[in-house]
Amino acid sequence: MSHHIALQFEDGVTRFIDASPLETVADAAYRQGVNLPLDCRDGACGTCKCFAESGQFTMGEYIDDALTEEEAAEGFVLTCQMRAQSNCVVRVPSSSSVCRTQQASYEAAISEVRQLSPSTISLSVQSDALNKLAFLPGQYVNLQVPGSAQTRAYSFSSLIKDGQVSFLIRNVPGGLMSSYLTALAKPGERMTLAGPLGSFYLRDIKRPVLMLAGGTGLAPFTAMLEKIAEQGSAHPLHLIYGVTHDADLVDMDKLEAFAARIPNFTFAACVASAESRQPKKGYVTQHIEPAHLHDGNVDIYLCGPPPMVEAVNHFIREQGIQPASFHYEKFAASA
Repeated sequence: MSHHIALQFEDGVTRFIDASPLETVADAAYRQGVNLPLDCRDGACGTCKCFAESGQFTMGEYIDDALTEEEAAEGFVLTCQMRAQSNCVVRVPSSSSVCRTQQASYEAAISEVRQLSPSTISLSVQSDALNKLAFLPGQYVNLQVPGSAQTRAYSFSSLIKDGQVSFLIRNVPGGLMSSYLTALAKPGERMTLAGPLGSFYLRDIKRPVLMLAGGTGLAPFTAMLEKIAEQGSAHPLHLIYGVTHDADLVDMDKLEAFAARIPNFTFAACVASAESRQPKKGYVTQHIEPAHLHDGNVDIYLCGPPPMVEAVNHFIREQGIQPASFHYEKFAASA
């Protein structure tokens, strides 16, 4: 039985390899064309030192000069001695180009384009090739705009099922991708996806989680929640989803379905407009309660436009709370 290893490079590229419990992660990477930093292969030099962010593994023999006891306790590993016993995520302190690995590219056909609201478009693409595409929920790909050489970055809003995957796309008036999707796109037309990319992704859930989404920043969270619904969680999860106008609220039915499937998941939606008919008005920060922060014993995930990210950062500092981890992704609309 082999395990999936996600190698997260410092330039944001993620490469997935398979490793058997009997081979080292370094050997598995080289077997599949990923040249991780490596020198001695004997646990003596420390050249292959990486950080195991999640997963179970065993370590072979190595000397303290290569990996100290303190480093091992923190989660650092030597990939020349690491043998995976489960799926793992490993951060590699090198760029993908240094390791001679490239972004994977995939061709897919448009299966559906739906205007969910004046501000949001749902795009689904499908291809048998996408069954080979692996990503960590929360990551994104670069989608090439058909008829041009330009790309736009979008987070996956779903997991891959039967070769199909979806995205939530902000409808930018006059935007290159928005104009294509609203006026030109037809089912069956081809698109190129390059990735996956990004360090914003769901980690192993070890404590309560607070998710904060702004606008189409909801996309990575619906992918994360699909994964959580599959694997379950023993910890409370709360999502606060903020938009500008009532019409901007999308996928509320999905969130209701996740709340029914995940026993300890709750969510709230808020609308900034004073004219909103929603029960919760204002900004996301106005609806973060002390109970959501668990006195700092919380992992916070935040995805939204830059002003929202800055506002949440400021709010957390004002509370005097230091969360166990804080992962965020800023996005800005591209014309």
